Amino acid sequence: MSKIVIIGGGAAGFFTAINAKELNPNLDITILEKGKDVLQKVKISGGGRCNVTHACFEPKELTKFYPRGQKELLGPFHQFMTGDTFEWFESKGLPLKIESDNRVFPEANTSQAIIDCFHKEIKRLNIKVLTSKGVTTFNKENKQWIIKTKEEEFVADKLVIAAGSSKKIWDISKKLNHTIIPTVPSLFTFNIKDDRIKDLGGVSVPNATVKINGTNLVNYGPLLITHWGMSGPAVLKLSAFGARVLADKNYKYSVSINWLSTSEEQISEKLLELKNKNSRKQIGLKSPFSEIPRRLWERLIIASKIRLQQNWADTNKTQLSSLVQQLTKATFNADGKSTFKEEFVTAGGIDLKEINFKRFESKLHKNLFYVGEILNIDAVTGGFNFQNAWTGGWICANALAEE
Repeated sequence: MSKIVIIGGGAAGFFTAINAKELNPNLDITILEKGKDVLQKVKISGGGRCNVTHACFEPKELTKFYPRGQKELLGPFHQFMTGDTFEWFESKGLPLKIESDNRVFPEANTSQAIIDCFHKEIKRLNIKVLTSKGVTTFNKENKQWIIKTKEEEFVADKLVIAAGSSKKIWDISKKLNHTIIPTVPSLFTFNIKDDRIKDLGGVSVPNATVKINGTNLVNYGPLLITHWGMSGPAVLKLSAFGARVLADKNYKYSVSINWLSTSEEQISEKLLELKNKNSRKQIGLKSPFSEIPRRLWERLIIASKIRLQQNWADTNKTQLSSLVQQLTKATFNADGKSTFKEEFVTAGGIDLKEINFKRFESKLHKNLFYVGEILNIDAVTGGFNFQNAWTGGWICANALAEE
């Protein structure tokens, strides 16, 4: 009977264990979790509903959501994809639903449904789960892996590392000659103090273009103004793809916002049209752009040195030009970052060049596997990070099931 030890009681660890045991019932599998509870990230993700995956069903399209891991995940996604995730959970009696923004959640609308499903499978398959087992070292001796905690020692024929962003486990892997890409935060909001957005928390625009000045980093999509500055998909995706660049800048940089994702020429024409059409109306009375809420419109007018009570007819060329700039090239200075909810994601981890993605096995050590966020793979929001865990877990399980 082949002995498997999995370090880490999170999504990737559980998914790997369940699938390996289903494929080969002769495996003796033990999960070691350093905390008192397992599946903690699953519990809090998606605001406690668990954003299981994302409704993108083309492997090549799906890889575009991974700033790190894009190239490496293409092959694995051809083997286990979003559709397979749907099928897997439904086969366990847990149907999933797609929401309007393409995020996928359990129909039960709670992460507890996923946790209960995993616990039921673990029990059915007789997989051992041991908590409060912080691993201190693991080494290879005579073709077997010796895993030590403070209290005891475990022996495994195959060892799976699914420990998430664990500095301790990275340090041990380093001693085994694995390269660790230093970690930096990957999903965060931009901290911006500026009168134009002060006290506008909760105001959003549906399709802004956000650019980090002095770089090639640009993204567009919904933008949300928060108490700290700016968030929403447009900003979060940019934070993920710019994780290294922004860390190098010590999170001090300037951001250019085009609130309407429309050219200066088109906005200029529209404002002249409004001036001619609404000459006697006050410019601050109502936002002429449905995408820009009135409170934000008022701030942009004030920033353009225009009085709110001023009539359209009285706005001069300089003021209109300034308003065009505020609408299409508003510059804000960011200083610092705020973590996006509880879904703390890091860029960094085991260098992907050292992993065989046909098995998620180390190229340096036979029968040593790495799955999930321990690898230098991260994505733009939780659902994509979970899909990486399910895909890696599935492929790794197939390798573990081989006799």
